[in-house]
Amino acid sequence: MAQRPTAKAISDVARTAPRRLRKARGKLADDAALDEFLVRPDPEDPNLSQRVRGVDETGAPIETAVVVERPLTLFLNDQEIVTMMTIGDYPDYLALGYLLNQNMLRPDDVIEGIEFDPELDLVVVRTERATDYEEKLKKKVRTSGCAQGTAFGDLMEKFEEVRLPADAVLKTSWIAALSRKINAVPSLYLEAGAIHGCVLCEEDRPLVYMEDVGRHNAIDKIAGYMFRHGIPSAGKIFYTTGRLTSEMVIKTVQMGIPILISRSGFTAWGVDLAREAGLTLVGRAKGKRFVALAGEDRIHYDADSAALPEEDGRHQRKGGR
Repeated sequence: MAQRPTAKAISDVARTAPRRLRKARGKLADDAALDEFLVRPDPEDPNLSQRVRGVDETGAPIETAVVVERPLTLFLNDQEIVTMMTIGDYPDYLALGYLLNQNMLRPDDVIEGIEFDPELDLVVVRTERATDYEEKLKKKVRTSGCAQGTAFGDLMEKFEEVRLPADAVLKTSWIAALSRKINAVPSLYLEAGAIHGCVLCEEDRPLVYMEDVGRHNAIDKIAGYMFRHGIPSAGKIFYTTGRLTSEMVIKTVQMGIPILISRSGFTAWGVDLAREAGLTLVGRAKGKRFVALAGEDRIHYDADSAALPEEDGRHQRKGGR
């Protein structure tokens, strides 16, 4: 015969049930948020980080995760284009996005194949159209992007031709929601640091989240993903963890995305270019707080900022703590 529970056991269940129910609801909410992503970081991938031993400020031995970076040489047909330092995931998207953002691939180009050789650390993009960029490769200019980011002298050749949609909207409630969702998702940044992330979003939903040692690599991966899967730029928002530099603005505009949000700050040229292109530029976005320096007319203040909570410390990225 089953023993009846004691009064204390009943009391313990009654006392802890609400807390366990809240935790269960929170877990379900977290799972639902993760399900919104089409692509998101995989911090468990053993190829992206490794454990390294060292000491801390007291001299005590420690072991910590560090990001792995490796060279990737990109060929377009039979021509060597560039060698990039990257974490090595999604080499096909990185290659396509880089070529698109350097105006070496056209939106209507037919891709006959992408070949990746992990032993030689090279990726080859083959197109139906014959290509020759020997003169363009002579005008290489170093940019502010980390991890040896480079842009070519005529990177802006199509910048002034782009017309961003004037009817795009950014609701303040979306900014707070995106900040919360993106910074709560497991990522290589939270695991090891020393990395940037970029996220393609639609309204308050994060869609494609890419990371790399350089933010320009992360944005190129997303450009390549959009090209490969035929994702239109209309109605999209771009979110980055890095600072809002000229390069980030140029690439966002070239991708046809009208809104760029960052947890970090601005550069003066980045702001000038955003205003010139009609790009909505939002920086220092942490929780309910943000600063907009361009394209403010797209912002709809649909949320009472006083009623929104501050960013939870457990959801902050390392750089925000």
